[in-house]
Amino acid sequence: MSVVSVSMPEELLERLDDFAEDHGYTGRSEVVREASRNLLGEFEDKKLEGRELMGVVTVVFDYETTNVEEKMMHLRHEHEDLVASNFHSHVGSHHCMELFVLEGGLEEISAFVGKIRATQDTLTIDYSVLPVDDFGPLSDVN
Repeated sequence: MSVVSVSMPEELLERLDDFAEDHGYTGRSEVVREASRNLLGEFEDKKLEGRELMGVVTVVFDYETTNVEEKMMHLRHEHEDLVASNFHSHVGSHHCMELFVLEGGLEEISAFVGKIRATQDTLTIDYSVLPVDDFGPLSDVN
């Protein structure tokens, strides 16, 4: 097995070690391997390929110490054909939440989420992807 050196803030490293201990992992390498497999597999779902998808991406960041908001605006304009809707809100006293509703294919949504993840100084990023053709008529409930 190859050895890889990864730089990360001390706080993240401590969280990683605590997570490994709390969840029965043999160490941080096992956690990083599993997280890497999960991340790489997220958008490799064959059931989603070739289908029209809806994605929802939520980003939280500290607005006082970063320029994340400006980066989010640039991404929205860069991907205007993909972004169906965008919502910005203040959260607490120092944070903002950016919500994107996306409509497109797996490759485009994956690329967009990748750019969001590559944006420095985000606090949390969450997303979901659903095939639009799964939405059917609601059945009558009597």
